[in-house]
Amino acid sequence: MATFFGEVLSVYSRAVEEDDEEREENEEDEQIRRELEEKREVHLHWIPEVSDSLKSGNKLPCSEFVLAVGHNAARFLSVYVLTSANWDKVGHASVWNERSRAVTGQTSKESACVFYRHKENPTVLMCQVTSHIAEDQLFQWTEKVFDCLQHRELNVTVLSDSSVADYKTADYLCTSATPFLRSLHTGTFSVLNHCQVHRIATVVYQCYSDILGPDSVTMETYKPALTKLGKSIQLASSPNTDVLRKFIQTTEIQSNLYI
Repeated sequence: MATFFGEVLSVYSRAVEEDDEEREENEEDEQIRRELEEKREVHLHWIPEVSDSLKSGNKLPCSEFVLAVGHNAARFLSVYVLTSANWDKVGHASVWNERSRAVTGQTSKESACVFYRHKENPTVLMCQVTSHIAEDQLFQWTEKVFDCLQHRELNVTVLSDSSVADYKTADYLCTSATPFLRSLHTGTFSVLNHCQVHRIATVVYQCYSDILGPDSVTMETYKPALTKLGKSIQLASSPNTDVLRKFIQTTEIQSNLYI
């Protein structure tokens, strides 16, 4: 632009400057979003034997997969099943979100999502989940875990903790003392939806309790669910008191893998 005296001045445009600022902010927001998505990704970590087999395109042979979600469900396996020497830890999942304790790359025995395999019958697998899995991570967790398993003749049993306040029926106060067990065969839960699509036989045993933290009575309520599996999984006649004492003091973490 030329002035009255013939000087040439640059044209200043506030609109251009605002566009540049907005573009920079959008790029920064996009970078933050990508970093957050990467941080919230579910990672599976397997022992070398399993990892090499999966990398070769094989699936884990699996006839029975028991998935325990929540403190009482997971600790039920700890005090009634895993106390025997018949199980090997074969992997774990690391899940990061605002409420989880899991840390990417975590390998300690206290990992919040651990996979075990029966030594004498390696087609029997179990998984304990005590961490919170966020809504945006549920599908990813389910897809990644089941993608590792052989689906032919696979049976899935889910043990899941729930508050008695979530049991929506009018007559439970008259007919059921807490804690109590109910089986679900509908497609209302994430894993059931996945298994229905892939035609995998699945049943969810939901234990409703008025005690949300680890509790020996609530743990014992799960016994009938695994008794139905017959010889696939052997239950101890009584809980291991040393292991039980260790977990009773555990701080509660809610999991919503099926809610």
